[in-house]
Amino acid sequence: MDGYFASGVHHQLRGQVREFAEAEVRPLVPVMEGSRTVHHELSRRIARQGWLGATIGRAYGGMGVGHLGKTIIIEELSRVSGAMGAMVQASQLGAAKIVHFGSEEQRKTWLPAIAAGECLPTIAVTEPESGGHVLGMAASAVRDGGEYVLNGRKVYVGNSHVGDLHGVVVRTGPGSRGLTAFLVEAGRPGVRVAGQREAMGLHGFSFGELVFEDCRVPAANMLGEEGDGLAVAYSSSVLYGRANLTAVSLGIHRAILEETTRFCAERVRYGKPLHELPSVRLKLGRMQSRLMTCRLAAYHAVHLLDQGLPCDAELMNAKLVNVESALDSAREAMEVHAAAGLFTDRPVERYLRDAHHIFAPAGTSDVQLLRLAEVALGAGKGQWSERLSEVVRSGEAVG
Repeated sequence: MDGYFASGVHHQLRGQVREFAEAEVRPLVPVMEGSRTVHHELSRRIARQGWLGATIGRAYGGMGVGHLGKTIIIEELSRVSGAMGAMVQASQLGAAKIVHFGSEEQRKTWLPAIAAGECLPTIAVTEPESGGHVLGMAASAVRDGGEYVLNGRKVYVGNSHVGDLHGVVVRTGPGSRGLTAFLVEAGRPGVRVAGQREAMGLHGFSFGELVFEDCRVPAANMLGEEGDGLAVAYSSSVLYGRANLTAVSLGIHRAILEETTRFCAERVRYGKPLHELPSVRLKLGRMQSRLMTCRLAAYHAVHLLDQGLPCDAELMNAKLVNVESALDSAREAMEVHAAAGLFTDRPVERYLRDAHHIFAPAGTSDVQLLRLAEVALGAGKGQWSERLSEVVRSGEAVG
């Protein structure tokens, strides 16, 4: 499969990320699990590797390895730490809004800094009351001369506590054309980060709340035009969010299988390794089958995205299949481990907890199924991948 989609550059990249993850990330996993808070220094260290610039073109200091390269980076980090894979994928969402909607001045200002790891971007869309209903948001921006004044709250913001530049979608008017996106520096007066809440998993990663209280932002910080906010939110979620979360799930899934096969080789039952039991072998076979199918779905979707081809359905399906399969394999791995899996000296319980965090963002499985049903019925609502493929094909900002 790697040979079908990936080039030598991708193979080399995989090796580099895996080596870094094993040497630099794995030793800190117990620290992150123990503290249950964001790991600032490791997040910065990963950013300095240049991997946040995977889909940023070389003209802006990026790697230009496309969405497949981005998938490999996130997958390999997530194989060791779902939290650090999530950190990179969230930063990629923040980069996407500038790649696709930023002015040339905004691109020249921010993309090189992101690619160099000097700036960790975020995107802030979800609100406490509206959840995934983007048009239900209430946070607002009011024009005041050459500035906009922002007020409101955003929740589940990936990299909330380490982010330097927030891409914030707020309401500037009624209806679907009443949403507008702005770049808001983390240190700007009127921006406040709420305290980090302890979560079920992804320890070391932050996805918290941003509060905007009479935050004044220059009109020049607007992304695109007034009214483009819905496109900024949806394109970041559809093109980057689904693909990125697919990659996190894929990395966790690989770790689940590797850990379970290792456990089965170590444990002896009835005088033989545990994997000699037919019931255990069946579980391992199902896990291997799921992983192979998931990798194919993930790589195929981002391959199409890199080619600038319509692939909304493939991205939906990749996220659906990878999330559900990782959860299924995690549950089966816990069954194989039995009581041993309940203790934190083995990582399988962490994989189960981390896998649950990937379920809701960029649309739950039910949302993906509803959209796929529209595809089956010929009632799809348009292809975001096709609408933005011109940027991908031109290579202006992407690969």
